[in-house]
Amino acid sequence: MEEKMGRRERKKMLSRQAILDAAVVVFSKKGFREASIADIMNGADLGTGTFYNYFQSKEELLVHLLGRLVAEVNTTVKDLQAEGRSACEILSVACMITAKFLDENRYVMPLFLAAADHSGLPEDAEARKSVPTPGFKPLFKRILKEGQENGEVRKDVPAELITEMFHSIYQATAFSKLDISFQENVAMKMRLLLDGIKVQPTE
Repeated sequence: MEEKMGRRERKKMLSRQAILDAAVVVFSKKGFREASIADIMNGADLGTGTFYNYFQSKEELLVHLLGRLVAEVNTTVKDLQAEGRSACEILSVACMITAKFLDENRYVMPLFLAAADHSGLPEDAEARKSVPTPGFKPLFKRILKEGQENGEVRKDVPAELITEMFHSIYQATAFSKLDISFQENVAMKMRLLLDGIKVQPTE
């Protein structure tokens, strides 16, 4: 019985992974809005109805895909903190990892921006509540608060406000008409912001 349950759980895990992998391909080709659940399930070689055994909606599926990035950034942050790197150094690396991911996976941008204004989420209020937002803002706020406690980041500006400013970098860059790459655009904005929040050494 346990062996059967083990096989069943493995099959579920493989099916779930197949859906996630197929979603990456379909979203990349068609974009999030144009991609259908049927497209994703065809790519996963599974019946369309099977989708709802694993995810409630495309939005929830996208949250899980974006969760991979959150986990990657979290791991990098912990490694840098263990090395004793400053808050601004950690923010710089975290910001550019996020920029690279968003640049290479443009279909996640609506959900990323939804953490601020709920664009890209279901219009129905109750359905929107059921979709968790990605954990970028709490991560950046935590780094900023630690920087403030360590005297590296200005305390006269709330960490929450600076977090919103970091988040807005990606939104501004997504709609930028400047003739520079997405990642370079983010990097330039980020350096200006970091220069503004650093505690300047006293003479």
